[in-house]
Amino acid sequence: MAKKNIVLIKLASSADTGVFYVKKKNPKKQTEKLSFRKYDPVARKHVVFNETKLK
Repeated sequence: MAKKNIVLIKLASSADTGVFYVKKKNPKKQTEKLSFRKYDPVARKHVVFNETKLK
């Protein structure tokens, strides 16, 4: 059976509130780091979430 290509990544808030989202990513197809503009409930506004390693 083939090994799956999908890994889990952590999207950490750039507002340094400690809020993060977990997302799936295929590193063979998507080589650059992901960044999304999502809602941060602690800051109570939309901020940029950047990809970091999930430990």
